[in-house]
Amino acid sequence: MLSDNIKILRKKKGYSQETLAEQLHVVRQTISKWEKGISVPDAVMLDRMAELFEVPVSVLLGGGLEVEEEQPRN
Repeated sequence: MLSDNIKILRKKKGYSQETLAEQLHVVRQTISKWEKGISVPDAVMLDRMAELFEVPVSVLLGGGLEVEEEQPRN
């Protein structure tokens, strides 16, 4: 789901909602709405996010992304 994928990819990059918002020239509340599924980014914004996250737009729109759990280091 798009909303989950935005959140997962944002966290993988180590970005806060505020940092992502600054990168995309939107307000933090916009990122929050996208991640909650209240609204959706337009095509231009999807392109920008895909470039920023270094993934194809199809990955943003597709399903199957999972949060990677950190493995304990010995």
